[in-house]
Amino acid sequence: QVRLVESGGGLVQAGGSLRLSCVASGSFTRVNTMTWYRQAPGREHELREVVAMITRGGSEDYSDSVKGRFTVSRDNAKNTMYLQMNSLKPEDTGVYYCNAEIVERDAMTYWGKGTLVTVSS
Repeated sequence: QVRLVESGGGLVQAGGSLRLSCVASGSFTRVNTMTWYRQAPGREHELREVVAMITRGGSEDYSDSVKGRFTVSRDNAKNTMYLQMNSLKPEDTGVYYCNAEIVERDAMTYWGKGTLVTVSS
């Protein structure tokens, strides 16, 4: 059974840093594009916001709201994606979810359960 598990969330003051991790486990052939999403408190009825994504080959993309502050990376050997978050702002508060396209026999999309990031002002 394929699983995505996020970790690294917590409470931090504005201006601080956190590093999130997402590990894919189970029986599969390959992990393709991996993406970080977030959802702000009280906005569960809205679509999750794309924060950053990284292809298997290492091409990165970011939302305008985090460019220059967040860095996404991955270790293909460990099936792990990271999100280094610097200069955090209160508006970065939310649940951060990992999403990945994972190839078993076919490519399927999986989600983690999320990790909470709270930035205090």
